[in-house]
Amino acid sequence: MIQSAADIRRVFLAAGLLAVSACGEAPQQRAPGPAAAACTGLARPDMVWIPGGRFTMGEGARYPEEGPARVVEVAGFWMSRTEVTNAQFAAFVAATGYHTEAERDPPALAGAPPAMRQPGSAVFRVPTPDNLNWWGWVPGANWRHPSGPQSTITGRDHDPVVQVTYDDARAYARWAGLNLPSEAQWEYAARAGAAAVPEPVDAAGKPTANTYQGVFPVRDMGDDGYTARAPVGCFPANGFGLHDMIGNVWEWTSNAARPGQPANVIKGGSYLCAANYCARYRPAARQYQERDLGTDHIGFRLVDNQRPAPG
Repeated sequence: MIQSAADIRRVFLAAGLLAVSACGEAPQQRAPGPAAAACTGLARPDMVWIPGGRFTMGEGARYPEEGPARVVEVAGFWMSRTEVTNAQFAAFVAATGYHTEAERDPPALAGAPPAMRQPGSAVFRVPTPDNLNWWGWVPGANWRHPSGPQSTITGRDHDPVVQVTYDDARAYARWAGLNLPSEAQWEYAARAGAAAVPEPVDAAGKPTANTYQGVFPVRDMGDDGYTARAPVGCFPANGFGLHDMIGNVWEWTSNAARPGQPANVIKGGSYLCAANYCARYRPAARQYQERDLGTDHIGFRLVDNQRPAPG
């Protein structure tokens, strides 16, 4: 069984697995959950100032790769209030003619099945008795069609853009004159100086982030209002004024996973993180993602390290 999107190529080639969608059946685009509010997302893609300081990185670790806890000092910087949206990414594509990696012919891989020789990307699928894998390679999946060619981002301007690789995110950042955050910047901003580690529910049990309620991967109850990506800014901001720093979509950072590995650190968890699996909707949580593989639950936000502090 595929354990993460980063394993998808390796598992497919080793075991000869094929997604159902690779045989011509397009995955269904999931609707908002039963408790969805009338949130259309933030229309102001501005940046907020994050004052520098010291913090304990890796504090509250629950998985080995999250520690050890260590004191880190971070200089002040500006950070996007939200994840980069479909509308913002569309403006970049319109201005530059950029084609994401999922829209290009994939690299030649020995033993790759026909579906993986076509442009496409990794898409989450609810397992079925006939296909127990919850990730599949879907030809035609890209940022315009996150779940496959029959899905669309029409009417979803304020959803976070997904199906973008590390290099896609860097290309957008260069065009905008900005940078991807370092892992330290990202975790510091997510903690927002709070004494307690942010959790996806408040003291009354009300959801404060877009995560997976239910038993993953069988059924997301949608108690937070969504069973897929939510428009950016639909959940309360943290102490620095940043939205969706945990949950919704994972976010690329500029830090490599380990020396010699073609992967980078992603942070924050996503709408697929559940209490019974992943539970990485915490600032200290981290995961490694292949740089050339996008998914429908990874996006990004940006930082400005050059702009002077306010005032």
